Amino acid sequence: MKFMRLKGNLDQSNLDNRLRYNPNIIEFYLSDRDLQDPDLIRNRIRQLHDRGVKPYLHHPPNYRGEYLDILSENPHIRQFYHESCELLARICMEERAKCIVHAHYVHTASSKNVTRERTVLLREEIHKVMSYSQEVFVWEDSTEGLFSYGRNPYLIDDLIVPLELSLNVDVSHTFISFGGDNERLREVLERTSPYAQYYHLVDSMGQKHDSLPLGQGRIDWRMVKPFVLEKDFIFEITLSGDHSDCTPMVESANYFDKV
Repeated sequence: MKFMRLKGNLDQSNLDNRLRYNPNIIEFYLSDRDLQDPDLIRNRIRQLHDRGVKPYLHHPPNYRGEYLDILSENPHIRQFYHESCELLARICMEERAKCIVHAHYVHTASSKNVTRERTVLLREEIHKVMSYSQEVFVWEDSTEGLFSYGRNPYLIDDLIVPLELSLNVDVSHTFISFGGDNERLREVLERTSPYAQYYHLVDSMGQKHDSLPLGQGRIDWRMVKPFVLEKDFIFEITLSGDHSDCTPMVESANYFDKV
């Protein structure tokens, strides 16, 4: 099957489920606990290479239950953010993988206070993380805040362009940040195309983070498809239960193939 690009976790049963579909790409969604066992992360990456699958890692979203923010005033969050990025940079460089990272998540300080000054401050902090590796990180946008295309008018010109920042564009996050406007989504896809290396493909009604299978939301996938075809991407669909069954991702890949 075409476009088998899937997301999972490090559990062997979870990985075995994805490998049944002979995927091109698998993205491992990591937790802060996973980083306590770097050898397991390396083992899973090597399993993918042995099967000819391209590996991506996803930086943990939180630390001890608190969502990450690169500008957090909590020194423990800031320390974990940098130490985890440094560790994952080393793993990715040695094991030939890439890593998705968020500058911040919603419900953090950076999701609320959007100014040009704070955008420059964010740029300086991201530049520090880039010092761990210029090659492995791709930066994902949020639905709110400083690293949101629909909420921060300074993001592209004052942060992405000066850093020549490698991006992971989450199509649904961008769509939601503009309140479900496909034309504004198209504009962002055009402007970020020189920097975007990777995409998360997931549908949405455009009002909240609903993570729908492709075809169940309002995103114009016929418009999106030409922007992503020659790049890496996965289908990042919310799964039920223990997330072991990736059928909604497979169905989304089939939908995308027919668009």
